[in-house]
Amino acid sequence: MPHPPATPPLDLNLLPGTPPVLLAEPTGDAASWAAGYRDTLRTLAVEHGAVLVRGLGLHDADQAGAVFRHLATGLLTEREAFAPRREYADGVYSSAKWPPYQPMCMHHELSYTLDAPGLLLFACLTAPGSGGATAVADACAVLDALPAELTGRFEREGWLLTRSYNDEVGASLTEAFGTDDRRAVERYCRGHAIDFAWQPDGGLRTRQRRGAVLRHPVTGHRCWFNQIAFLNAWTMDPEVREYLTDMYGADALPFDTRYGGGDPIGEDVVQVLNTVYEDHTAREPWQPGDLMVVDNVRTAHSREPYEGPREVLVAMTDAVHLTARAPGAEAIAS
Repeated sequence: MPHPPATPPLDLNLLPGTPPVLLAEPTGDAASWAAGYRDTLRTLAVEHGAVLVRGLGLHDADQAGAVFRHLATGLLTEREAFAPRREYADGVYSSAKWPPYQPMCMHHELSYTLDAPGLLLFACLTAPGSGGATAVADACAVLDALPAELTGRFEREGWLLTRSYNDEVGASLTEAFGTDDRRAVERYCRGHAIDFAWQPDGGLRTRQRRGAVLRHPVTGHRCWFNQIAFLNAWTMDPEVREYLTDMYGADALPFDTRYGGGDPIGEDVVQVLNTVYEDHTAREPWQPGDLMVVDNVRTAHSREPYEGPREVLVAMTDAVHLTARAPGAEAIAS
């Protein structure tokens, strides 16, 4: 009985300071290539935290979406977004709309939800003239490098995300919840351990406490898994922070983070978090047609400032189901 043709060997480049880069032989059919290497790419993402595939020649949203669907176990619909996105197709989104000159610091996508994506898929259709890399950082190494006293407090208390929804900054109520029906929003909040309060002007304020450390669902390794630094007011550009504080008040910022017990997080703590992230950052500039597969539990990611047009599509899959945790309870993905 004839044997099936052998799978061509993969050319994987492992260089310090960059995510693993896999050089794919162009076939003209990126979706079929992705289907053939699906298990390999997913294994590499678990092993290394992320893998960038170069050579597929992704050029439009339909092609990227087909690749995403071959790699996914079903594409997820985003809820509780912090910034608006364009939706190209079910589960296929633009990058979050964020000013090009401002960085999006390291974070784990939707780590404040109870159904966070375990795997992220990115496709670069247009690379910017400069900057704009989707950098990554190993969450296990970050946890080990952070001061034990600091991580111990967050493990005991968790972290608190506060949000004030409006139509001017960040995702609107409708964009975040997929509806403007108050009863539907309230049902969602009650079902996802989110405290909420409607404001006299019709706005919504929410508070949700989550764990800061998560065991990886495959390896069992402990990972620093949160958006404590990224969504904290001290990470904002000083002029932006001052403007938003003047406009909304310090207690009603569009988003901010605190210790799980409600105490504010100092600027020095946020600086420590962001410095440790930077010390463990790996980056590779986008090239048009690139694909990137990121383990969202093992790996934090960022978006660096850029100049020129940039179009990077994203999809989310492999939901990690979490439960609302009491202080001191360690989060375990399932």
